[in-house]
Amino acid sequence: MFTGIIHTSGVIEAIDRLESGARIRLRTTAEELFERGESVAVSGVCLTVLPQVDGSLLCDVSDETMSRTTLGTLGIGGRVNIERAAMVGDRLGGHLVQGHVDAVATLVSVTTAGEFSMYRWSFPGEFFELVVSKGSVAVDGVSLTIVEPEDSTFAAALIPETLRRTTLGSARVGDRMNLEFDIIAKYVRSMIAKVCGPAPTG
Repeated sequence: MFTGIIHTSGVIEAIDRLESGARIRLRTTAEELFERGESVAVSGVCLTVLPQVDGSLLCDVSDETMSRTTLGTLGIGGRVNIERAAMVGDRLGGHLVQGHVDAVATLVSVTTAGEFSMYRWSFPGEFFELVVSKGSVAVDGVSLTIVEPEDSTFAAALIPETLRRTTLGSARVGDRMNLEFDIIAKYVRSMIAKVCGPAPTG
């Protein structure tokens, strides 16, 4: 479990294809070494740490994950957000994030006002009922607060600290990003669907 508060970034140093998936090597800004077997969120995708080589972070990624997230399109030199799993007793500064990507969103507009920015993303319409004003969403692993939701787009205001610490600060219109909706909203939708049937799309 994660919280969507990013303290560490990484750069992809190598991508080695495996028989069914890939092994990614990352160089990170973390001061402490990652432990074998621990969970990390890499741009919002929960992965398991392998034994490290020369201080690098190694993770295996399945073909399923490569195809359903942006990890499959990142190349050597690509920057990623990295978050270690939350510990019991940690502050929950963002919201509950599983690292299970629901969809890939596309950045459709950026409006800048001084050091602040308003980003708007488009997303698959089948998830529209999970997007509510002032609700939470994780974009490339970053916990954000939704504003101005529409049927298939939503916006979020990014503060200077978020722009500096995460890959969102260098994002451009047209970029694709991993999207995870709030787990509580997903459970509520599932329970309601079992009683009332699924909500219409669009």
